[in-house]
Amino acid sequence: MILLPLADVFVPDGDDARRQAAEELSKQEYQAAKPTWFDEFVTGIVQWFVNLFTRNGAGGVAPFALTLIIVVVIAALVVALLVWGRPRASRAVARRRDLLGERDDRTAAQLRADAERLAREQDWDAAIVLRYRALARGLLERDLIDPAPGATAQGIAREARIPFPGFADRLHDAATVFDAVRYLRTPADEAAYRALASTDDDLRSAAPVLGSPEAVPA
Repeated sequence: MILLPLADVFVPDGDDARRQAAEELSKQEYQAAKPTWFDEFVTGIVQWFVNLFTRNGAGGVAPFALTLIIVVVIAALVVALLVWGRPRASRAVARRRDLLGERDDRTAAQLRADAERLAREQDWDAAIVLRYRALARGLLERDLIDPAPGATAQGIAREARIPFPGFADRLHDAATVFDAVRYLRTPADEAAYRALASTDDDLRSAAPVLGSPEAVPA
């Protein structure tokens, strides 16, 4: 081992040390490895986002931010389901509003009850109009027909023959009575109403033919 005299060892003072360190770090290889302003910007954004989900980083903000994000995602899914995920429901609402040339939101049961009330008052014309609407509404509620907007009474009768071929004649007669009263102003009587009501009642308890949607209570 060779011992060097301490006098031969140069130890820089504080100012010289800082100057030498600055000169060393100013060399090209050090400058090339230094993060750019863009690197620091991206790192700051990532760190801020991560802090949202850490209790230490954001305190009470983290639970609130997480809850807000979850609520927004769930709301977006619900809106998408209502708007695009259930077209059948949307069509059903549109059909309920427009039936046989009238905008009417009453259910089949409500229309039947109103028709029976008018029948008790012997207002046969109005009772027949409402009872045929109840018949059509009941088929719609059971998804047995899907008439185009503005469909006529005969058009609904023809479509209803597909799931109920055994009712073809009775459906035609019911539509004929409706058209006569509604458009031709032909006076109706109790017999005409009872025949229409019987057709409606029998359709409610009848099962559609194979290949048609399953019947459900109307």
